[in-house]
Amino acid sequence: MPLSQEAQQRVHDWGAAALPLLSHLMGEPGQATHAELLDAYNTELARNLPPKEVAIARVDMDGIPAAVLTPEKWRDGRTMLYIHGGGYISGGADGYHGIAGHYARELGARVYVPDYRLAPEAPFPAALDDTIQTYAWLVGEVGADKIVIAGDSAGGAMVVTLQVRARNSGIALPVAGVAISPWADLEMPGASYVTREGIDPLCTRDVLKAFVRPALGTGLANNPEVSPVNADVRGLSPVLVQVGGAEVMMSDAMRLATHLADHGNRASLEVWPEMFHVWPMFSDVVPEGREAIETGAAFLSRFLEKAAKK
Repeated sequence: MPLSQEAQQRVHDWGAAALPLLSHLMGEPGQATHAELLDAYNTELARNLPPKEVAIARVDMDGIPAAVLTPEKWRDGRTMLYIHGGGYISGGADGYHGIAGHYARELGARVYVPDYRLAPEAPFPAALDDTIQTYAWLVGEVGADKIVIAGDSAGGAMVVTLQVRARNSGIALPVAGVAISPWADLEMPGASYVTREGIDPLCTRDVLKAFVRPALGTGLANNPEVSPVNADVRGLSPVLVQVGGAEVMMSDAMRLATHLADHGNRASLEVWPEMFHVWPMFSDVVPEGREAIETGAAFLSRFLEKAAKK
């Protein structure tokens, strides 16, 4: 289905807000500071509004600041940890009220969105370190049997790597997760980086390559904690992988779903024809975005209901 003019403009504006930040990280001269560019980027993302019936507050998650979004109909203590995207170098909780708020309403869950540290000031694994810290705090607050996780792009990868870290650390796993447009392999070998080049309106391989070094510092792109297609994923909770058919990341997202399934996990894959990177962010102007959130919430709800019966 072709995007409406309003949707096309919103996607264009998102990309335009990201370009100055990328140029700054590549060392190109400019008048704005890094902090100012991050604020401008988050302000653009914040145009994606949450439902009116969702309340928004700030919270401290064991030293990590976060937004918390609570729906009017909060069901049985359901809790979600939403891990925002941004290539480990951008994004923030204030820019993700829209998608988190829609998940809060559809799932009937209180949704936490942590402001994990960003590269290049805090290169990877700082993002994962902070996210697992917030997850462990939530487990202590409500219990893992009430928690699901979701995330997009870099956050989509952390839906898997967080579980691996939790398993290895002896922390109880969440009930289930949804990985939206996951950036699953920072070496980016997939065929879609060629076949979808110029079709994906937000990402190109060259742009993503420019993200890698600031994000990793001296780290390696094949590190399983940042590229979960290389991780030992045995014994994880069910994961739904959602990816758009126009995305340059499509091949690697499909590999992630296969990798999870190959190692005995409950894995589901949805490829949405013609959809672009993290299209559910635009649920107010892209009908497929609303539908993807609804199907993601239905997937998570199924496993929350099963956990509640144990």
